[in-house]
Amino acid sequence: MNMYVSNLSFHTNEEALRDLFTPFGNVTSAKVINDRESGRSRGFGFVEMDVVAEGQAAMKALNNKEIEGRALSVSVAKEKTTRTDNKRW
Repeated sequence: MNMYVSNLSFHTNEEALRDLFTPFGNVTSAKVINDRESGRSRGFGFVEMDVVAEGQAAMKALNNKEIEGRALSVSVAKEKTTRTDNKRW
């Protein structure tokens, strides 16, 4: 199960994100998304867990939980779509 985690503290790294989800089951990957130019966290990331029930338990427990003064938002990640044009909005 792939989950989208937003409203992360800008100090949260991948190890801390993994540690947050590990009590609920096996985390296969944890990725904090960084800005390409500055290298600074963009405040969101993705966590993948093997077992759907464990991922659902993590989502239920961690959604709206306050971590470092910020209420996390945890949801099922949507599939990445490819852009068909080169426009930048």
